[in-house]
Amino acid sequence: MRELDLIIVGAGPAGLTGALYAGRSMLRTVVLEKGVPGGELLNTELIEDYPGFESVKGFELAEKMAAHALKFGAELVTDGVVSVEREADGLFTVATETGERYRAQAVLLTAGGTPTKLGVPGEAEYAGKGTSYCAVCDGHFFRGEVLGVVGGGDAAVEESEFLTRYASKVWLIHRRHELRASKILQERLFQNPTIEVIWDTVVERIEGNGKGVTHLALKNVKTGVTSALPVGGVFIFVGFRPNTGIVKGHVAHDAGGHIVANEHMMSSIPGLFVAGDVRAQLTRQVTTAVGDATTAVIAATRYLAERKEHREAGGAARRHAD
Repeated sequence: MRELDLIIVGAGPAGLTGALYAGRSMLRTVVLEKGVPGGELLNTELIEDYPGFESVKGFELAEKMAAHALKFGAELVTDGVVSVEREADGLFTVATETGERYRAQAVLLTAGGTPTKLGVPGEAEYAGKGTSYCAVCDGHFFRGEVLGVVGGGDAAVEESEFLTRYASKVWLIHRRHELRASKILQERLFQNPTIEVIWDTVVERIEGNGKGVTHLALKNVKTGVTSALPVGGVFIFVGFRPNTGIVKGHVAHDAGGHIVANEHMMSSIPGLFVAGDVRAQLTRQVTTAVGDATTAVIAATRYLAERKEHREAGGAARRHAD
């Protein structure tokens, strides 16, 4: 079992930023990532809202972040994490899919999350080519287009309104005859002349011309009537699952399962820091992820120093007593 100062779970933008700062702080650190470093950046075709890059492909930014972290001595291990647990002595044990176990005084959880997919034909084919799960990230690519939004909760309603900054028309498609979003959000939605709701309807297929989305195949769940809705893109907001289930023991979280952290990015479990999409916050962006991780590692460095001082003070007191 390897003994470390800090274990970083996940190598998306937050994890790679954390690795960079851990290296600069000379912490014994390992980054555990089951896939290729980059996280959701690898699923994003083009990024135009990251400072310093007017336009950069997702995989290119991921490569640059990984290379930067490696330059400062980051150790990236390809292995999935199955559990994170704080032991009685205050140290964390992290177990992986390959059976490896790591121990450290602090953990930075940056495991991200997964948007819930519709699971319909064409969704995967047109991911990044007209199908999106982030209006803030991709809305500006659809200036003047007619867009479809799927969902009925707060996220779907808020993102529909956001998309009216760019779209000529937004169709909100919901499988029921009432929205789950808060009343104040619904009032704003119904007052927006650019948005129209299609009730009691599901998307059966996302169709296009090979280059991009051209229309949605819809079905009314009450009448069974099918129709084609011409759109230039579709945004799906039917749920988001943060990858926080690997944390053993109770940790404070919101209704969606995102972990609640203080201003130092520390959770209710001492020594467990969180950054990026696993953290309860207003928005999920690359910029917020790297900001979270910067704060988290600086705070973790101080946390480790305080633990060391406490242990040394305790040892000195015991020696004096002897």
